[in-house]
Amino acid sequence: MFSSKYKIGEFKTLHKTITKKVIQNFADFSGDKNPIHLDSDFAKNSFFKRNIAHGMIAGSFISALIGMDFPGPGTIYLSQNFQFLAPVFVDDELTITVTIKDILAEKGKLILTTNCVNQSGKEVLKGEAIVIPPN
Repeated sequence: MFSSKYKIGEFKTLHKTITKKVIQNFADFSGDKNPIHLDSDFAKNSFFKRNIAHGMIAGSFISALIGMDFPGPGTIYLSQNFQFLAPVFVDDELTITVTIKDILAEKGKLILTTNCVNQSGKEVLKGEAIVIPPN
């Protein structure tokens, strides 16, 4: 039965390090080549004073965790919202966490909290997703 398979508060985590190569690959794939991400000279004159990672890199790690591990392959993503709370820099080590917030058993859906914190414990992204988990 759906409701007994999942428990409110159940969670999984994923750890990822942000490298220059990750940022460059994301820029190449997405087409977002904003110089704040790629050009050190440009970034020195920015609000952050150095290059920052695309916010959606952290978002894509949430997608990977949901789709590949929790709930896992076959999960259907219905919605996701994000709040970008702090910048992510090169060499930051992110911990991505997906937690079951609510179970809508009658609809076959899970509401998940999604967040990312850096190596200092600073929350850099938070959000909520609605998914249909695999059978």
